[in-house]
Amino acid sequence: MTAQDAVITVEGLSKSYLVGHESAGPERYGSLRDSLVRQAKNLARKTADMARGRQIIQGDEVEEFWALRDVSFEVARGEVLGIVGRNGAGKSTLLKILSRITEPTTGRVRIRGRVASLLEVGTGFHPELTGRENIFLNGSILGMTRSEIKAKFDEIVAFAEIDKFLDTPVKRYSSGMYVRLAFAVAAHLEPEILVVDEVLAVGDFEFQRKCLGKMKDVSRHDGRTVLFVSHNIAAVKALCSKGLYLESGRLRCWGTVEAAVGEYIGAGSDAFNGTIPRDLPRQYATGEAELRSVQIIDRGGSVVQAVVTGEPIHVRVQWEVAEPLARAMIEVGINDQEGRQITQSFSSDGGAPPIDMKHGPHEIRLEIQDTVFPGRYSLLAGIHRMDGTTVDFVERAFDFEVLNAGSDDPAHYPWTVRGYLRPAQRWTAPVLPSESDNGTPR
Repeated sequence: MTAQDAVITVEGLSKSYLVGHESAGPERYGSLRDSLVRQAKNLARKTADMARGRQIIQGDEVEEFWALRDVSFEVARGEVLGIVGRNGAGKSTLLKILSRITEPTTGRVRIRGRVASLLEVGTGFHPELTGRENIFLNGSILGMTRSEIKAKFDEIVAFAEIDKFLDTPVKRYSSGMYVRLAFAVAAHLEPEILVVDEVLAVGDFEFQRKCLGKMKDVSRHDGRTVLFVSHNIAAVKALCSKGLYLESGRLRCWGTVEAAVGEYIGAGSDAFNGTIPRDLPRQYATGEAELRSVQIIDRGGSVVQAVVTGEPIHVRVQWEVAEPLARAMIEVGINDQEGRQITQSFSSDGGAPPIDMKHGPHEIRLEIQDTVFPGRYSLLAGIHRMDGTTVDFVERAFDFEVLNAGSDDPAHYPWTVRGYLRPAQRWTAPVLPSESDNGTPR
């Protein structure tokens, strides 16, 4: 990519914040003199910060937190860049800097063209103005003339589907109405660069599909650049041509969307790959056998820490036997984030024979076919005798995430789900007699 092709150039971008903390521990409850000294120091620090024009930070201690650290990349005209990463990775901070809402601490950003952003519900709207007035306000901010805005006005209203509430102050809008109008304004007022954060998750299923289709159109047919942040991996892969993966404020991958998503899904497998330390304290341990690793793997046998809802979950358990163990079984379960167990599977389920374990290493694999809803979970594992005696047990052996399926996938959940699993099921609707049958079944 040449410098002339790039509409966004980011070089060495970093952003830090000062975070205040209250004193913790025994010193918090010291003498009156200690309290007065601490308050005097806080007052002196805040006065000095005020005199120098710095931000006033509440708290006894101040810590410098880097939301972004030395990030560099380029985006070409007409590209759709998908930005992925876990919560707190720095995605929203990056978009706010690119949207000129937040200033970077160090580094440089060069943008060629007008930027329209959809970052948070209500961003860019005046709550006291009506929907109609906010459309003209946003167009004026983008540098459009009144006649140019009028030419797009009907398209915006039709896309947002809020014609009945067009002359109502937006402070009375629901979050879904806010998002529909905000996206319609951002997409139709012809900015060269469209920035969209995860805020689209507020909208309903059909509107999300409309938005994704519109973003495809503006990039492919109008040659506009789109920056798209989402935890919906299938949507990112379907929409984006390039990908960027952030982890703890640092750029971990920038390239094809497949490469960035692959890094994101496999994130953490090096730092925590399900290998159980030998010195891990065990609540139940006889010493006859010990679990060595509990992992989720893909079809090729590589460790992954994220799967897509609706797909089978492949678990690999490895253990080592110190003393021969007859008539034993392996347990694997799934816990939610709060440690509640939501599934339990034993190798002896369905009448399978018990395992006679010889001295040395062993391995077993399990395919969980239940549809697990999107969310964060962990695996537990155990080795038990058939009489119920526990030989070894690890409560939290492997952390993983279940991601939502794409909007076109039957396994997609466009609403907030309740519970954890979708059971195997079959629905039937009996044929009821019609009135013309005089109550007589056909």
